[in-house]
Parts: sequence; C-alpha cells; structure tokens
Amino acid sequence: MLSKEKIARINLLSKKAKEQGLTKEEAKEQSRLRREYLESFRSSMKNTIETVRVFDPNGNEVTPQKVRDLQEKKRLH
Repeated sequence: MLSKEKIARINLLSKKAKEQGLTKEEAKEQSRLRREYLESFRSSMKNTIETVRVFDPNGNEVTPQKVRDLQEKKRLH
C-alpha cells in the first residue's frame, strides 16, 4: 500500500497537470508514482483473488478450479 503522502502527491500532480501543466521532472515523478501505485494495487488484488473462496447460496464451494489449484499450491486452504 502506498503511503498517504505519495497518494497526496499523485493527486497534487494530477491537479497541476490539468490546471497549468507539469515540468519534465514533475511528469517523470508523476509517471513513477503512478507505476508504483499500480504495482501496489495489482499486488493487493492478486493476493485477494488468491485467498478468496466463493460459495453459492446453498453453501457449496464454487471457487474456480484455477484459483483452487493456486491455493493448493500455496497451501492457503
């Protein structure tokens, strides 16, 4: 998870880009921060998907086989 300071900086740079434009250095920083944010988000989402179990209304597990195989490989469930 990205720190609040980094997220605030991303938002500040985005606002500045819309209002007046960014310098080359600020554009590079914005790109780097966005890349870092996306990596963090993807990692978190992957972890969530790899650990989730899905059940139907009758209580039967219907987790996709691909996810179950991955969980078994990592011995999560």
